[in-house]
Amino acid sequence: MAEKADRKTKKTQAPGETFDRRWHLAQTQAEVDTTELEFAVMRTFESFGRWQGECLAGVADIAASGPENALLHVIRMNDRPKSVKELARLMNRDDIPNIQYSLRKLIAAGLVEKSGSARSGVTYSVTTLGHDVTERYAALRRALLVAAIENVPDFVDRLADATRTLNLLAGIYEEISRIAATHRRPGGGGEA
Repeated sequence: MAEKADRKTKKTQAPGETFDRRWHLAQTQAEVDTTELEFAVMRTFESFGRWQGECLAGVADIAASGPENALLHVIRMNDRPKSVKELARLMNRDDIPNIQYSLRKLIAAGLVEKSGSARSGVTYSVTTLGHDVTERYAALRRALLVAAIENVPDFVDRLADATRTLNLLAGIYEEISRIAATHRRPGGGGEA
């Protein structure tokens, strides 16, 4: 039995690897690879949020979370007003109350303004200050992030491949989320 477990462990290890990467989420090589990618995405998301906060703090005295900063830039995208529904769709979010909370914070900071009414349609756009802050953010981003990326050989090509892979994964996660929702049990538990 131990020999069989040892063979299974070796199947989930990369050549030359000396540790077992299996656990409850990762028993097969496909599960190990998927779990490793998911952890990489989580770590990247958190690093990205910290980067956004630090970059924004570097150009303005404004405290904003990573998602709030991203929302500011999506509002600025193509320099045209956007509705809450459009912002949610562009960011692949369905947490409208959280988006509305972030919008209130950005409005209070003077970066975003609200136009229209419930009858005519409410949209959001950046203010003059918001435009200035996003321009300074873009310049600092270019000087730090883009310069660092350009210094890594072949990294620009790898970014294009990563973008395609992540977009494909986003679609897969969306589909399997819908499937998983059809398997919910009353009370949130599984069958005993």
